[in-house]
Amino acid sequence: MRIALVSEHASPLAVIGGVDAGGQNVHVAALSRALARQGHDVVVHTRRDDEGLDDEVPFADGVRVRHVDAGPPREVPKDELLPFMPDFGAALHRAWRRERPDVVHAHFWMSGLAARAAAGPLGIPLVQTFHALGVVKRRHQGAADTSPPRRLELERALARTVDHVVATCSDEVFELRRLGVPGARITVVPCGVDLGAFRPDGPREPRDERRLRIGAISRLVPRKGLADLIAALARVPEAELVVAGGPPARRLADDEEGRRLVAIAEEHGVRDRVVLRGRVDHDAVPALLRSCDVVACVPWYEPFGIVPLEAMACGVPVLATAVGGMIDTVVHERTGWLVPPRSPDRIAAVLARLAADRALGRRLGAAGVERVRSRYTWERIAQSTADVYRQLARPAPAVPAATRTTVGGRR
Repeated sequence: MRIALVSEHASPLAVIGGVDAGGQNVHVAALSRALARQGHDVVVHTRRDDEGLDDEVPFADGVRVRHVDAGPPREVPKDELLPFMPDFGAALHRAWRRERPDVVHAHFWMSGLAARAAAGPLGIPLVQTFHALGVVKRRHQGAADTSPPRRLELERALARTVDHVVATCSDEVFELRRLGVPGARITVVPCGVDLGAFRPDGPREPRDERRLRIGAISRLVPRKGLADLIAALARVPEAELVVAGGPPARRLADDEEGRRLVAIAEEHGVRDRVVLRGRVDHDAVPALLRSCDVVACVPWYEPFGIVPLEAMACGVPVLATAVGGMIDTVVHERTGWLVPPRSPDRIAAVLARLAADRALGRRLGAAGVERVRSRYTWERIAQSTADVYRQLARPAPAVPAATRTTVGGRR
C-alpha cells in the first residue's frame, strides 16, 4: 500500500528529549520503518520547522519525510500550532491530488484536523491515533493545561468523524467510548520497541555497584512525577537516581523544571544522589538502561509510555504508576511494580524491597524480556496497523459487524 503518515509536530528526524520531542517521534519513526520493511511505500508529512530543511528527505528504505510549509519555518511549541493547520491541510490536499495514498494515518489531534480536511474531499480513508487525549490532559493538569481552548471540542468531533481510531492502550478505549466513538471503529495496537537496540546483552554504563541505581528517561515536565521519585529517594539511603532527558546538559541551569528538581533534591537532602544528565542521544539509552537495577516511570498520567518497554527489553524491571498504557505493559510483581500516581511512600517501599533483594529485580527483568519479545515487536505492531489499513482501503466483505481487536494487552 501507499501509506501517508501525518505527524505535524513530531518529526521522525527530530532529536529526542526536547519539550515536544518524545514518544510520538519514536513511534512514527519506528512504525514507518517497520511498514516499509513489510513492503509498503511510506511518506511521513511533518511541519517544516527549519528553513534549511529539504522539501523531501529519505529516512529509510521505502520511507520519505516531507516537510510541509505551514506557519513560520522555525520551532513553535505544539500548543501554538493550531492556527497553522488550515495551511497544513491545504498543502496535504495538493500533495495527495498529485500522489494519492491508499490510506492516511494521522498522529495527534492537530494532524487529524489537517488530514481530515485534505483526505475527506478526496475520499481517502483516514485512521487516527491521538497519542494523548485532551480530556485526559485537562483532567490531570487543570489550569496548567496549555492546550488551545477549543481542543476538547475539536478533538471530540474528530474522533467521531474519522474512519477508524487506533488506540494505543485499553485505558484509551474507555475514554474514546465516552467521547462517542463506537467500539467497532476502535482497534487497540500498542507501541513497540526496537529489539535490535534494546536487548539484555550489550555495553553498560560504569556505575557504583554498592548503590541501587534507579534510572529515569523523561522529559523535564512536572507531570512526569520526577519530584515524587526524588522524595522517595530520601527514604532509601542506599539508592541513587540518574535522570536522562530535557535540554542539553549545558542548558540545564536555564531550565525551570530542572532547577525545581535540584531544589527538591536539596530540600530532601539527596542532591548528592541525584544526577540530571540532560538530553541523551537515543543511541546511548540502552547502555544507560542496562546499567540500572530498576527503571522508574512514575508520571501522574501517561497516554502510553515507551520507556517501560525499552527497559523490559533490556532485562530491567520497571517501577511504574498505574496509568495509561503502563497498566497493560507492566505486569505487577512479574515484570515490575505498579503504584498509584503521586505516591512517594509507595515508590520508596518498592525501592527498599529491591535494594534488599537484587535477585528479585533480575528475575523480574528476565520476565520482562519474554513479555516484550512476545507482544511488542515493531514487526507485530506494523502488521496489526496494516491490517486496519487494509480493512479501510478495500471494499468490506459481507460479514457480521466488526468487533474491536485488542493487541498487546493482558486479554
